[in-house]
Amino acid sequence: MNAAAADSVRTYLVVVDATPESRVALRYAALRARSVSGRVILLHVMPATEFMQWGGVQAAIEAEAAENAQTLLAGIADEVVEWTGSRPGVIIAKGEAIAAVMNTVAADPSIHALVLGAAPKGAPGPLVSYFAGERAGTLPCLVMIVPGGVSDDRLAELT
Repeated sequence: MNAAAADSVRTYLVVVDATPESRVALRYAALRARSVSGRVILLHVMPATEFMQWGGVQAAIEAEAAENAQTLLAGIADEVVEWTGSRPGVIIAKGEAIAAVMNTVAADPSIHALVLGAAPKGAPGPLVSYFAGERAGTLPCLVMIVPGGVSDDRLAELT
């Protein structure tokens, strides 16, 4: 696919972790991408480890976190393939989640929407609060917030 064609594909960026609301957002993004012949990019952000006096211990902690991220994303990517018929892009970032999202969106002009999941109960998480509040009008893409309590059947109807 040439650069112009890649830019015209609707890409749905989903920040994934092990939360149920992330899963709902992922399913919505995958079903939506399938219905518009788009694609999905999975973004997982590993928090930066605090500096430790013993570098070997810090390196081991970081290696274990990276392995856990790879395992999580491999399973999720397989599900996206089942839902869409195509393999999603996968990005593992390290550091602060808001900065990772901003950098990812800035680097890829094909990103049509940032898809976030909101917990079915309680206050919204930091990404939903930030991107639906303070930064809502400044992103170069849509922000879609999928309620975490939406059923699979309802998601299928909405996409």
